[in-house]
Amino acid sequence: MKKIFLIGFIGLFLGCSSSISKEDLSKLDGYWEITQVTLPDGKTKEYKVNTSIDYISINGEEGYRKKMQPRLDGTYATSDDAEAFVISKNENNFSIDYKTELSEWSEKLVELDDTTFSVVNEEGIRYDYKRFEPISIQ
Repeated sequence: MKKIFLIGFIGLFLGCSSSISKEDLSKLDGYWEITQVTLPDGKTKEYKVNTSIDYISINGEEGYRKKMQPRLDGTYATSDDAEAFVISKNENNFSIDYKTELSEWSEKLVELDDTTFSVVNEEGIRYDYKRFEPISIQ
C-alpha cells in the first residue's frame, strides 16, 4: 500500500511540475548575462562579472541573439553580427534552432521565467542566464 501511495505521489508531483508554455517565450526578449555553465560531467563554472551580454529579440517564434558590451554610461557597444533563430516545439519542450552563414545548432530551453532562463546544447552543456541589470555611473 505504501508503494502505491509513493508511486502515486511521485506521479502527481511530476505531472504538476512547471513547464514552459508558448506564451512564456516572449519572456526571452531583452538583455541577459550568463551566470553559470555546467558541463556534462557536473563540473561548473560561475560567472560573477561579464564584459559582454546577450541581447535577445523575439517576435513570435522567430528572433535573433546579439552580443553587446555594456558601457558605464548605460549605452551598449555592438557589431552588426546577429544569430538568427527559430523556436520549435519538440514533444514537451522548446528548442532554439540557430542558423548562421557558418553553422547551425540547437539548444533545448529547459527553464524560463521573468528573471532567468537555461538552455542545454547538443553536447549536454547547460547555460544559465539571468536578466541583465545595467550599472549606470553618472
